[in-house]
Amino acid sequence: MINPVERFLNYLTVEKGLSANTLESYKRDIDKFESYLKNAGKKITSFKRSDVLSFITHLRDSGSQTSTLARNLSALRGLCKFLLLEGLIKEDPVENLSTPKGWKKVPKILGAEAVSTLLQKPEGEKYSLRDRAILEIIYSSGLRASEVVNMKISDINFEAGFLTIQGKGSKERVVPINEAALKTVKRYIEELRPALLKKKTSPYLFLAKGGKPMTRQRLFQLIKTYSGGLSVRISPHTLRHCFASHLLDGGADLRALQKMLGHTDISTTQIYTKVTPERLKKIHKDHHPRG
Repeated sequence: MINPVERFLNYLTVEKGLSANTLESYKRDIDKFESYLKNAGKKITSFKRSDVLSFITHLRDSGSQTSTLARNLSALRGLCKFLLLEGLIKEDPVENLSTPKGWKKVPKILGAEAVSTLLQKPEGEKYSLRDRAILEIIYSSGLRASEVVNMKISDINFEAGFLTIQGKGSKERVVPINEAALKTVKRYIEELRPALLKKKTSPYLFLAKGGKPMTRQRLFQLIKTYSGGLSVRISPHTLRHCFASHLLDGGADLRALQKMLGHTDISTTQIYTKVTPERLKKIHKDHHPRG
């Protein structure tokens, strides 16, 4: 008989169409919980609510960040719903288990000037034009790392200024790309990409040596390279956070932002509406009669 966890992961693959990266994240978190249960002499089909709470407490005491705790709990929610659906458990141990306040923190972001400085950093290096195109397209359109490395040239509508993105769960969305980013991407395609291909062909937009598609690991590495001297350590997701926060600062509609980010639940988008002291000062200055 197939292990319940393997059945759950197969279900996520076939029924939900989740990406390989998301499946790996689910597997890693559930394996961690299963190992915790094993040490307590319990099985994945016989745990209780108290086991989940003690597991989360264990992770917190071990120094896990709040985002990690929330992700682990989310994985367990999905697993429990599946086990209940399959008749492997009779009650859902995490039903109505609320997420503690403070688990969702305001993401660290860079100011507009800092982002502008970052976008100018790739200069004079062998792959600098490609790297700048990557930085520009993430900040312009709020893309995830996996969406960047999987993007194809055919996903770009150069005339209309839109990208067609295959997001989480193979859900397709259309997002705008600004003229500056589009111009840099065009230059990369015309001036550097043919040299990377070396007479080969590839549908993927961003390439590494030998014309191979860029990996997520390489994407994280190159952005880390350009983060030197900045106030916060950045990742591809930092630029996605900047995209969202700067749009809201400029008066963007929350529902429109939800669509651009590809969030299923608007509560995920609402994290960007948490008001920082800097934003309060700006609102006061811009709108108070004596600001």
